[in-house]
Amino acid sequence: MQFPKIYNTYFLAIISTIGGMLFGFDISSMSAIIGTKQYVNYFNDPHGLTQGAIGSALAAGSVVGALFAGPLSDKVGRRDAIFLACLWWLLGTAIQVACNGYGMLIAGRILNGVCVGITSSQVPVYLAEIAKKEKRGSIIVIQQLAIEWGILIMFFVGYGCSFIAGDASFRTAWGIQFVPAALLMLGIPFLPRSPRWLAKVGREEKAIEILARIQAHGKIDDPLVVAEWEEITTILAAEREAPYSGWRRFVKNGMWRRTFAGMSVQAWQQLSGANVMTYYVVYVFQMAHLSGNINLISSGVQYALFIVFTTIVFFFIDKTGRRPLLIYGAIGMGICQFVVGGVLGTYGSYVPGGVGGNENVIIQVTGQPSHVVIAFSYLLIIVYALTLAPVAWVYAAEVWSLETRATGMSLASSANWLFNFALGLFVPPAFHNISWKTFIIFGVLCFGAAVQAFLFYPETAKKSLEEIELLFSKGGPRPWKTRPGDSLLDAKIAQVHEMQQRGGSLGEKLGSIAHSEGLKG
Repeated sequence: MQFPKIYNTYFLAIISTIGGMLFGFDISSMSAIIGTKQYVNYFNDPHGLTQGAIGSALAAGSVVGALFAGPLSDKVGRRDAIFLACLWWLLGTAIQVACNGYGMLIAGRILNGVCVGITSSQVPVYLAEIAKKEKRGSIIVIQQLAIEWGILIMFFVGYGCSFIAGDASFRTAWGIQFVPAALLMLGIPFLPRSPRWLAKVGREEKAIEILARIQAHGKIDDPLVVAEWEEITTILAAEREAPYSGWRRFVKNGMWRRTFAGMSVQAWQQLSGANVMTYYVVYVFQMAHLSGNINLISSGVQYALFIVFTTIVFFFIDKTGRRPLLIYGAIGMGICQFVVGGVLGTYGSYVPGGVGGNENVIIQVTGQPSHVVIAFSYLLIIVYALTLAPVAWVYAAEVWSLETRATGMSLASSANWLFNFALGLFVPPAFHNISWKTFIIFGVLCFGAAVQAFLFYPETAKKSLEEIELLFSKGGPRPWKTRPGDSLLDAKIAQVHEMQQRGGSLGEKLGSIAHSEGLKG
């Protein structure tokens, strides 16, 4: 059965990024629940390594999902890989809803993680391959917005469910996770395949048709379509002539630069410590003397700020470029981490047995210092929402070649999830054992991220995916000398337009390719 396809890139982004919403739902399905009496009583007050294992189970599954997402995506396509990922989500959610202890809860979250690992790595690939270079950043930012909407919606669902007595409270909240997966599975059949993936597997006529529909309202002889198709095929042919295959493709012939950039930018997104505020914001605000419903509502405000400021970056990410946001964002976050850690260390009081009996929170401040902790926790999230949160996904999806993009993004996403897993496991014991020093460690790491971004990340904004290869080549420009724009594709478009004015042979050539054997579904 053939479903009608919709080619508006914003519609494609909104449907495909529901995969990001799944991630957001799962984050809040824990952060809104872990502080409730129903959860604490049913699971016998999990803390330390036990709560760390529950919190990090999603990331553990995501590592697995991300690692096989690349080969799966290259085999069946970006679109279908996202659809298959939803099956893991349905199974994992069912196990969470039916769990009778934290063993089943961990197992269900691991299975959900397999889905998130696939979607988090392949949705940015799909979006990068369909978007125009001038809008690629903002299109991929929609992925981060979907994550944040998922976090916010599920957080307040969890908050509402906290008023339900007994274990029905968290089971209801976790059961609602079926909804976004079902919506994604219903929407995927209306999405076209990636034209670059179609070119990669030899379905050239369909690739040209979809490229034309997305970029030029179906005009196959449009100069943009002709120039971009020529660029795709030229680079693809050169890649296939390369002497290296398999995993050597990611380190040989200068490819290590891209692998290093893609994996490290994803790792820094986690090592910045901002997700500590997302996963364990209830704990952080307990340190600031907030409790009960006030704590939950304050946490929800944080998630709303996340959405507001990521929406702002949607409008300027392709103007400012990636480098300034990565560099100055990391510096700003480092300052916030130092302030939170410094205030807690200077004014905090040790609480034997933990605040309110929560052994993960053994230090607390009151009065003005508590207001400073809350304010800079909010400021940290604002800076993160404007910079590393969306830009890390954008940059990691841009740096790969067509032959390596699906598996390369899998590697980058795996780095994200490995550190996500490590931090999810590490943070509760860290809060218990070194308390405020945890924030100082994250502050130092943020400044390390800024240094690496300055030295090793060239600017990719407003450049075609194919010409980004030149930025990472052996003789490419120094990263700090690159800037948004200056795209070679624009010159090629002008050349094609001039040739069409003289004879139109390139447009006719594309037309013959697209229609010689008929268009295949």
